[in-house]
Amino acid sequence: MKTTRAAFIYMAVLLFLISGTAFAQKSTKNEIIKIKTSAQCGMCKDRIETALAYEKGIVKSDLNVDTKILTVTFKPLKITPDKIRELVSKIGYDADQVPADKVAYAKLPACCKVPGKK
Repeated sequence: MKTTRAAFIYMAVLLFLISGTAFAQKSTKNEIIKIKTSAQCGMCKDRIETALAYEKGIVKSDLNVDTKILTVTFKPLKITPDKIRELVSKIGYDADQVPADKVAYAKLPACCKVPGKK
């Protein structure tokens, strides 16, 4: 009887540890977000991708200039999608519903500005 009870406790602890490890592994996976930007040209692509490369939690970013969609691979335990949008805004570009920071936008080269936007 003692060995059966000990075996049951051992198995329960083992299952608990295995399930906890599996859960922890799932939460550390990278995620991908797509953000609509106001980028206009290749300089915009370079500026955004370079700035995001230095941010903690961002694994990779790629801006498609034709569609103006920024695809960002990130670590959700280190950075949030809202923080990424805020970073893009501070570079001088719209990021989904987050408008570009006015001071940063004013410093952009003429080719990077949206025609008709001030």
